[in-house]
Amino acid sequence: MKTRTRVLTDVWFGVSEYPRTIIRDFLLSFAFSVVIALCSQIAIPLPFSPVPITGQTFAVILAGIALGSNRALAAMMMYVFEGALGLPVFAPGGAFGIARLFGPTGGYILGFMAAAYFAGYLAERGWDRTFLKTLGIMLGGLCLIYSFGLIRLAAFLPLNRVLIAGLIPFIPGELVKMTLVSTALPFVWKLIKD
Repeated sequence: MKTRTRVLTDVWFGVSEYPRTIIRDFLLSFAFSVVIALCSQIAIPLPFSPVPITGQTFAVILAGIALGSNRALAAMMMYVFEGALGLPVFAPGGAFGIARLFGPTGGYILGFMAAAYFAGYLAERGWDRTFLKTLGIMLGGLCLIYSFGLIRLAAFLPLNRVLIAGLIPFIPGELVKMTLVSTALPFVWKLIKD
């Protein structure tokens, strides 16, 4: 297995080796939890689905890639904790606080944790430095988010409506995000020359 490499935030802040400082890690994780919360507020409700179109999946996977596995997981745990406390960090609509985690969109929120860790783990091994591997990170992260989301959504909708309400309308946007990130990240790494 390839050893751990520096992720984007390590390069931006000049961190050359592990372990990193706890305060910096906490602040970076908190900052990304805020970014994810902001991206959740850009929401387009769908009349036939309890799941809105948001920028969250983009922010979650990008957090994983930029932070690495542990800091990304910490960011997601902060985000979930903030939402469970009732802070307005989840997408508008639906239940507030911890009740949201047990509602129809709760699976997506839990899937964010798995996807962020997964993306961070692969980024720590240099997968965000080529187009195809970055595409693999994006695809794998999205599969995790939608798997968790669809399983939970199936508890609230008839099975014949789950894919229509929880996956199919989101595919075009996810393809655009995958292409943009997979093209941009390797270019950024070439500019950094790390």
